[in-house]
Amino acid sequence: MRKLALTSVAAVLVLAGVVAIAAASQAAEPNTAKSKTLTFDVVFSPFTLVATNNVRVPNSPFALGDEVVFHDQLFANGKQVGDDLGSCVVVALTPELLNNCSMVIRLPGGDITGQFATTPGPAPKPLALTGGTGIYCNVGGEGTLVEFGNDTGTLTLHVLSFAPRGKGA
Repeated sequence: MRKLALTSVAAVLVLAGVVAIAAASQAAEPNTAKSKTLTFDVVFSPFTLVATNNVRVPNSPFALGDEVVFHDQLFANGKQVGDDLGSCVVVALTPELLNNCSMVIRLPGGDITGQFATTPGPAPKPLALTGGTGIYCNVGGEGTLVEFGNDTGTLTLHVLSFAPRGKGA
């Protein structure tokens, strides 16, 4: 019985050592993330509300679960270079209208995905860049959407390109 316990302890120590060496090896690798800033002029699509909740709040155009959908045009140097599309789900009505949004930014060479929370108004909206396809397949980062109030705005993306890691990456 004592031999079995010692063998089990030895196996656990060997496994812990292998995990620690693998973690230290990855942590010791240099940071190979490359940064690039993309800036676009935005022409916003018309406001489109999809009333998905049949239980309506009196005197409110919104209800929990309703969605706002969008399909905006992206320009650089006066030329259309892509678009963004997505939806925002209404998650709170008070103390202010709050939406949880997801989006796809379609550009030459691939797409970038993002998420953000938003409230009505011109305040800058921070975005989390969550991935992508094509030349953007290993990206992350953050961005900011600014609305000017005349159906136009700017979208600035700080894109980090990460080197593939691990086997099969």
